[in-house]
Amino acid sequence: MLKQRTYQQRIFIYFFSAFTIFTLSILTFQYSREKEYRTGQLENTLDNVAQMTNQFIEHNKLEKTGDFEELDSIVYMIPDPEIRVTVINPKGVVLFDSFVEEYSAMENHLHRPEVQKALYNERGANIRHSATTGQDFYYYARNYDHYFIRCAAVYNIKIQNFLKASRVFIFFMIALFLLMWLMLYLVTKRLGEFITKLRDFAVRAGKEEDIDPNFKFPDSEFGDIQLQIVRIYNRLKRAKDDLSAEKERLFNHLYALNEGIAFFTINKEKILANSHFIQYINVISEHSTISAESLFEIPEFGELIEKIEEHLKPGLTINPKNPPHVQITVEKNETYFRVQGIIFADQSFEVLIEDITRPEKRRLLKQQLTSNIAHELKTPLASIKGYLETILSNNNIPKEKMHYFIERAFKQSERLNELLNDISLLNNIEDAGDLFEFKQVKLRPLINDVVENLESRLTKNGNQLEIDINDKVSVYGNDSLLSSIFQNFIENSINYAGPKVTIKIRQYLEDEKYYFFSYSDSGKGVPEEHLTRIFERFYRIEEGRTRETGGTGLGLAIVKNAVSLHKGEISVRNRPEGGLEFLFSLSKS
Repeated sequence: MLKQRTYQQRIFIYFFSAFTIFTLSILTFQYSREKEYRTGQLENTLDNVAQMTNQFIEHNKLEKTGDFEELDSIVYMIPDPEIRVTVINPKGVVLFDSFVEEYSAMENHLHRPEVQKALYNERGANIRHSATTGQDFYYYARNYDHYFIRCAAVYNIKIQNFLKASRVFIFFMIALFLLMWLMLYLVTKRLGEFITKLRDFAVRAGKEEDIDPNFKFPDSEFGDIQLQIVRIYNRLKRAKDDLSAEKERLFNHLYALNEGIAFFTINKEKILANSHFIQYINVISEHSTISAESLFEIPEFGELIEKIEEHLKPGLTINPKNPPHVQITVEKNETYFRVQGIIFADQSFEVLIEDITRPEKRRLLKQQLTSNIAHELKTPLASIKGYLETILSNNNIPKEKMHYFIERAFKQSERLNELLNDISLLNNIEDAGDLFEFKQVKLRPLINDVVENLESRLTKNGNQLEIDINDKVSVYGNDSLLSSIFQNFIENSINYAGPKVTIKIRQYLEDEKYYFFSYSDSGKGVPEEHLTRIFERFYRIEEGRTRETGGTGLGLAIVKNAVSLHKGEISVRNRPEGGLEFLFSLSKS
C-alpha cells in the first residue's frame, strides 16, 4: 500500500509541478505582454498627436517666427479634449501649453523625467502629478532636436482602466489550473491502482488462470507486464479487427441500400433490420410499428411467410450454394413492393422489400398506352383501307367520287402521321428528356410564331387572341417543346371551345425562380367531373370527340409533360364566366 501511494504521489507531483510552472509562466508572460500592448497603444496615440503638432510647426515656420500661440488652432484638431500639448525649447523653457493660458510664466521643464528620457532616447514617458494644473497625467515627450513636444493624457479612471491588463485570462488560467489539478489527481489515483494490479492480471490472463480482483499485490517491474499485455492484445486485436471490419461492411451496405432488409433466426427472432425495412412494413401495414417481427402478423405478407416456413421444417437440409428463394408482389394504396425471402443453410432467413412502384406503374402505363395506340391506329388505317378497297374494286367509279375517296384517305393518313408524331414526342419527353437542348428562350417571339402558323384556322373559326407577355420574359427551356405547349393549347381551343371565342395568354406573376402564366378561352368549358382527367392520354370527354375534330387525344398530355420537364406545374379550372383556364409555371433558369 505504501508503494502504491508513493508511486501515485510521485506521478502526481511530477505532473503538478510541470503544469504549475507552465501556468505561472503563461500568466506572467500574458500579463506583461498585454500591459505593454495597452501602454504602446496609448503612447502611439500621443505620438500621433506629437507628429501632427510638429508638422504644424514646420509648415507654419513657428520656430523662426517664435509665434507658438498659433498652436491654439491645432487643439481643436485633437480628437480627445483631455490630451495636453506642451512645446519646450532645448533649455527647458515652455513655448506653448494647451492647458495653461499663462504658459510663459511656467517653471523650467528641462528636468522633468519624461523630457530627460527624450533628451537621451528621443522618446520618454512618465506618470506623475502636475504642479501647474493639479492633475495627474500620463506624459509622453519626443525630442525634435530644436524643441521637445510633450503630449499628455489626463490620468483619470478611464486611462487607468485602459492600461490595466485584462484579468479574464488570469481567472481562466486559474480555473483551468484547478480543473487540471482535479483531473491529475483522479488520473494518477486510477493509474496508481492500475499499476499495482496490472502485472498479476497480465500473467494470469496469459495463463488463463482465474483472477481475484480484490487481491492486493506489491509493485514490480514492467517487462513481464508489457510482454503479457502485448500477447493478449495481439490476439484480441486480430479477432476484434476482423469482426469489426465484417460488421462495418455489413452495416454500411445495409444502411446504404434503398431496399428494406432484415435477418431472422429460425424462430423468427430479429437479428438485424435497417430503417427502410421498418418504414416499408409501416406503409404496407395498417398499424404503426417499430418492430421488425411485426412482419409475421401483417396479412399482406402471409403468402411469403407460408413459403418460407416450408423450408424451416426440422431435419430439412438446405444447400448453401443454392439457397431457396421465394418472392411475392404486394400492392398497397397504388404503391407496389417486391418482397423476397432467402433461406440460409442454418435455416435463418432474410427478407428483402423493394419499392417497385415507378417501374411497375411505368409497365402498366406502357401496357395501357400500347393498347390505346393500337386502338387509335385502327380507325385511320381502317378508313384508308376501306377507301382504297372501294377504288380498287370499282373500275367504273366516277372521277369525282374517286377524288373524294382519295381525299378522305389522304386526310386519314395525315391524322395517322400526327398521331405517330405526338406519340413519339410524348415518349421522348418521358424517356429521353435529358437529350433535349435547353437554353434561354424569349417567349413572346416564340408565341408569335405559333400564332402565325395557326392564323388561318383562328380566322376561319372567328377566334380573337390577346397576348399579355412582356418582350423581356425569358425562360430556360427547349424552344420546340415550348412551342408545342402553346400550339396544343390554341389547337385545343380551336377544336373544342367553339367558334368566336376569345383566347388570352398572359403572365400574371413571377418570383425568383419561376414565371407564372395563364391560358384561357371563353368557350364551353369542361364538366367538372372530367377536369381531373383531361391530361390523360387519349382521354375523351365524349366518345368520338377527338376523331371528329381531328385531334390525336395527346395534346394536353404533351403539354403537361413538357411543363414538368421545364420544372413547372400545371392545373386547370373552369372560369366562372365560361371557358377553361390553364395555370402553369416555367422555370427562369
